[in-house]
Amino acid sequence: MNPPVPSRLQKALETALPGVLGELAELVALASVGAKPDSPMALCAEKVAQLYRKRGFEAHLVPTNGGPPVVYAEDRSAGVEAPTALFYNHYDVQPAEPFDLWESDPWTMRHEGDFLFGRGSSDDKGHIACRLLALDALKALNGGALPINIKVLVEGEEETASVHLAEWIEQHSALLAADVTLWEFGGINAAGEPELICGLRGIATFELRARTIDHDAHSGVGGTILPNAAWRLVHALASLKDKDERILIPGHYDAVLPATDADLALLGKLSPEIEAELRAEFGISHFLGGVTGAELQRRASFEPSCTINGLTSGYQGAGTKTVLPAEATAKLDFRLVPDMDPEVVHQSLRAHLDAQGFSDIEIHYLGGQKPGRVSPDHPMVQLAAQTAEEVYGVAPSIVPLSPVTGPVHPFVGGLRQPIVTIGCGYPGARVHAPNENLRVSDLLQGARHTAAFLMALKT
Repeated sequence: MNPPVPSRLQKALETALPGVLGELAELVALASVGAKPDSPMALCAEKVAQLYRKRGFEAHLVPTNGGPPVVYAEDRSAGVEAPTALFYNHYDVQPAEPFDLWESDPWTMRHEGDFLFGRGSSDDKGHIACRLLALDALKALNGGALPINIKVLVEGEEETASVHLAEWIEQHSALLAADVTLWEFGGINAAGEPELICGLRGIATFELRARTIDHDAHSGVGGTILPNAAWRLVHALASLKDKDERILIPGHYDAVLPATDADLALLGKLSPEIEAELRAEFGISHFLGGVTGAELQRRASFEPSCTINGLTSGYQGAGTKTVLPAEATAKLDFRLVPDMDPEVVHQSLRAHLDAQGFSDIEIHYLGGQKPGRVSPDHPMVQLAAQTAEEVYGVAPSIVPLSPVTGPVHPFVGGLRQPIVTIGCGYPGARVHAPNENLRVSDLLQGARHTAAFLMALKT
């Protein structure tokens, strides 16, 4: 008599694990930094394609309109009557600098106890490995075949705003038809609970520039008679928000869909420890507006924001240089909630500055993404929750909308597919930071949840 499926699945995962760890090390060794033009992007894309071909998938590198290629792979051997899942991941990574803060070479995966260190070990090559491990186990349990159809989309621009992804998806929408998309991340929260995120905010990013005179002037000569670019830009920025953090661009909140009562109920269940953790991490005694509890969670996720990311003007070196700056720049981002549109924000920002007398302020639109979400009550989300509880032994935390941004809209808005977040991340993974890491135990659990969800999808 065969042992029950959970124990057979665990055995299959443990058997496949050493090979997958070796493959993850090969991926980490490819410094596929999307922000650097000399990075081996196509080489990394080909490696991902090879890993899927090794598992019997038909895999291709498909060009984008100006960016690195997309890896598309599929195994539809389960037949037309079987359900289909689409895996979305990315093979690009963040820069590893500053190198001196790493405890080991970021491009050589270091295995120490339960930990794997290296750039991309979690975000997002670790999640690619998590899905490969789940596929290996499923095939081992199913006579070498997959119980459902799998399609795979792995892009190379997620860390640089997925500039070409929406267009690529629109051009290949028929190819990507599926019942559900497994998002590029997932895992557990600080309380050790599996976390299901049902949506991501959008973003619009800009550079604002003020130019007032031909070159920097002596501040004594020009301080009272020449226009100062730094002051000009500061006054323009001050027109964007009031002291209560309300964005003052006319119509900015018109498209905002407020959190529902069901959303607020889910937010109220989220771990309260996050407040203490944030206060300790950032050395603050309170949050803007004195918010706390579910209202803090609501504001963090469902309120649009306008953030000054950086200011540059004049002299910033040691000592004094009494100049009046001729030029000043600022980087801004607007975080968007459903149903806001970054293109509309761009147009409204221009109109607002013009109306406030700042038509001389140049706006460079750096890019944006629409927000997107799926209902927490969607059957696929509920199936992910059910299988999460079976795997982890605890009910998952369901987050109706995350404060962070990702290219979710082309999937939920364009392809009309629900997303589920199943993976191997944890809060200490230090993604985007030195000493990025992945825990092997989380990799196994994430792969187990992935496999359990796909098996449940079959039934």
